[in-house]
Amino acid sequence: MSAVLDQASERAATDSKTLFGFWAYIMTDCLLFASLFATFAVLHNNTYGGPSGRELFHPSYVLTETLILLTSSFTCGLAMLAARQKAQKQTLLWLAVTFLLGAAFVTMELSEFHQLVADGNSWRRSGFLSGFFTLVSTHGLHISVGLLWMLAMIIKVWLQGFGRNTLRRLTMLSMFWHFLDIVWIFIFTVVYMLGVA
Repeated sequence: MSAVLDQASERAATDSKTLFGFWAYIMTDCLLFASLFATFAVLHNNTYGGPSGRELFHPSYVLTETLILLTSSFTCGLAMLAARQKAQKQTLLWLAVTFLLGAAFVTMELSEFHQLVADGNSWRRSGFLSGFFTLVSTHGLHISVGLLWMLAMIIKVWLQGFGRNTLRRLTMLSMFWHFLDIVWIFIFTVVYMLGVA
């Protein structure tokens, strides 16, 4: 009996350390994005005669991106609720929907970048565009990593079902995904909406 209790307390301590480590990682990402936002704030008026956000950004397009990403946050939450009930099919369904929404978001972002570069508005044109591309593409890179992680978890849940480690990893994935949605809300507000205003 005491061996079982010792094993349970050791697992709880390991889970606690893992979650603490993941929160520490999220905080370092907060610092990264804060520095990128500060850089963008300094550079946003440095267009050097080039176009500003008002001329480049299309609010309806960015609003569509935002709604897609926010919906993916909701479906990720539904996947976590299903996972806690160990409902494998529902978890896989909601993870797959979240993955598709995230992939649609990244595709739209890449399309926007392609159009800007094709029109001669790359990151090399001005300080404003350099700050814009750096901030938004860093977020897009994080979303892409989240999609790879999500794909790995879909395969794991599909092949192995739910174990203690699987639920912990899904929880961390969910935290990461929601964090990226919060960052995007700031990007949407600071970069796009204020840029158009």
